[in-house]
Amino acid sequence: YSPGSTIKPIVALSALENDVVSTNFKVNCSGKTEMYGQTYHCWKKEGHGVVDLKAAMKVSCDTYFYEVARLLGIDRLQKTAFKFGLGDYVFQDFFEEAKGLVPSTSWKREALGKSWYLGETMISGIGQGYIKTTNVQLCKMIAQFANGGYQINASFFDSSDLALGKKIIEDDEHIELILKSLFEATNHPGGTSYRSRIAGTMKLAGKTGTAQVRKISESQREQDLKNKDLPWKFRDHSLFTGYGPADNPKYAISVVIEHGGSGSAVAAPIARNIMTVSYTHLRAHETEAD
Repeated sequence: YSPGSTIKPIVALSALENDVVSTNFKVNCSGKTEMYGQTYHCWKKEGHGVVDLKAAMKVSCDTYFYEVARLLGIDRLQKTAFKFGLGDYVFQDFFEEAKGLVPSTSWKREALGKSWYLGETMISGIGQGYIKTTNVQLCKMIAQFANGGYQINASFFDSSDLALGKKIIEDDEHIELILKSLFEATNHPGGTSYRSRIAGTMKLAGKTGTAQVRKISESQREQDLKNKDLPWKFRDHSLFTGYGPADNPKYAISVVIEHGGSGSAVAAPIARNIMTVSYTHLRAHETEAD
């Protein structure tokens, strides 16, 4: 599936690690941006105004990530995505797993015999276009953010085989900024998954995603058609990937609902419900240990 906005933590980290943007880099979102005669829309028609990285992650501003991706380039984005396990198998010798795809300029030239275009980089920055991920890849990705940037070697059959590998980030401050942004996205008013926050001391943090499965024409955009008004096969995929408890992560979760619509409306509430049950078991286990 296209990861949609769940890819934005990778885009942000890659741009920071490659010194393409600073932590204070800001973009003025008016609801759309134009490049070589093409218009790239933010999900919020009226725009988000001036946003920095933390605010852009919290409200999932597409315009911000269009610009960051444009400055970063697809090849550097691919390298960072590969470090987090995208575009590769998560498990070994598990027959049902797909590999996914993280594109690059050389991949397109070799696979399709065509040149890469800047517009393709921009839409890759919001998880659209050629990029494809599996649910478990997204889960591994967010878990490696949550654990401070250490590679996870996962086993499907035996949890005792779970082991942390090498560190895959260059600067702890970059991870900390992204984790704070994901926390605010779920726990601060205005965040895309704020309605799916978990009350109490054990918080959920994460990123929503809404992946388009069709190109939206200008006439359709003007009609402001809702997902529920479209045939099922044309509705967006709904995604959420997160972790918790936010201050001491024990669980990572990824939810993909085919043609479910908005990630904030469908996938995030499912993740909240599953994590709430998981927290109940965690509390019971901690009580027994005491």
